[in-house]
Amino acid sequence: MASESQQLPACMDQLSRAPALRWGDSRTKAACGPSGVERTLLDCTKMADMDNKDQTELDPADVEDVEDVDDEETGEDVNTKACQLTVQMMRNPQVLAALQERLDGLVGSPSGYMESLPKVVKRRVNALKNLQVKCAHIEAKFYEEVHELERKYAALYQPLFEKRSDIIKAAYEPTDEECEWKADEEEELTEDMKEKAKVEEEKKDEEKEDPRGVPDFWLTVFKNVDLLSDMLQEHDEPILKHLQDIKVKFSDPDQPMSFTLEFYFEPNDFFTNRMLTKTYKMRSEPDEADPFSFDGPEIMGCTGCQIDWTKGKNVTLKTIKKKQKHKGRGTVRTVTKTVPNDSFFNFFSPPEVPENGELDEDSEAVLAADFEIGHFIRERIVPRAVLYFTGEAIEDDDDDYDEEGEEADDEEGEEEADEENDPDYEPKKDTNPPAECNQQ
Repeated sequence: MASESQQLPACMDQLSRAPALRWGDSRTKAACGPSGVERTLLDCTKMADMDNKDQTELDPADVEDVEDVDDEETGEDVNTKACQLTVQMMRNPQVLAALQERLDGLVGSPSGYMESLPKVVKRRVNALKNLQVKCAHIEAKFYEEVHELERKYAALYQPLFEKRSDIIKAAYEPTDEECEWKADEEEELTEDMKEKAKVEEEKKDEEKEDPRGVPDFWLTVFKNVDLLSDMLQEHDEPILKHLQDIKVKFSDPDQPMSFTLEFYFEPNDFFTNRMLTKTYKMRSEPDEADPFSFDGPEIMGCTGCQIDWTKGKNVTLKTIKKKQKHKGRGTVRTVTKTVPNDSFFNFFSPPEVPENGELDEDSEAVLAADFEIGHFIRERIVPRAVLYFTGEAIEDDDDDYDEEGEEADDEEGEEEADEENDPDYEPKKDTNPPAECNQQ
């Protein structure tokens, strides 16, 4: 008798050659009978079972029922037999393992449709693919021009961002006209409420000193955005109180596509840098090896900067003490060791991408998150900073999510809870449980 390793792959070959079926197909009923896929599965199950007596065995009565199916049986009987056989087969670990191995091998493999086409049609399809490659190159040029537009409009935004920075750091006091804001209809207050609010504000101003600019502006923005707040540690907050501005600088027209995030700090006790930078290098051209994967500009790598920490203020490192016992003398000594520490400022020391582009899983995960954060700061945080400070942009982001599914789940949960709390409620077992499989 052939060994198990020879028998199961042979069965899998039979399965792979079985005709593809769709529900409602005219061939489905016949193929699901004992002469189709069911017969192949039965053969696989029997062969695996013969070489593994310790595993759960098929019920002989069930096997006989399947083998004795008559061609004149109704479609309903055939379906029942097929369901029974499937359940039996799923109890055999060897068959399951062989099926899984076969399915894993099919992942990403062509469906076979292209191979079935006439040679002349294949030639035409190749011509269409060549046209698609040319489309990808045109799309790359489109994104290059988009980058040029971003550079152009960044210059137009800059004066507004400069004034924003001046207001935040108290270098400029806006006029009454600039501070006037027309509230929405929902926010409009009656005269009495306005007067009351004015009195309360005056009391607060009397109780404390007049703050300069907008205190903790960027720190509040960071804490309001989940993507950034996850990076923040308690020891980072005193430093980010000194952050005065974040700017985006695009590469020059004759340089490779890139952008740099510039973080400006006022003088502080933590480091001597007045600006910390993070540069992201981008590519907007199809990969020659896989041109169809092109989907717009992608970040290829990033570089941070050196932070000149004041002695004893480096929050990216921490000192730990360990006790060590000498094996021979039995004496104990305390050893001080410096190890990396969680901090937002690790953002400026990303993993280096080797020339071959190969990274370990941890480094790949860090870079993937880093790229996402860089894009988010560039595209959302810098242009709409005040809306993240007030929380309005966060509400807009939340509106993008569909909560219908969650609401439906909540309603179901409430109904179940109501039934359980009902003193007259008596759960009963369903006398007609649904079939394990049902062909439509």
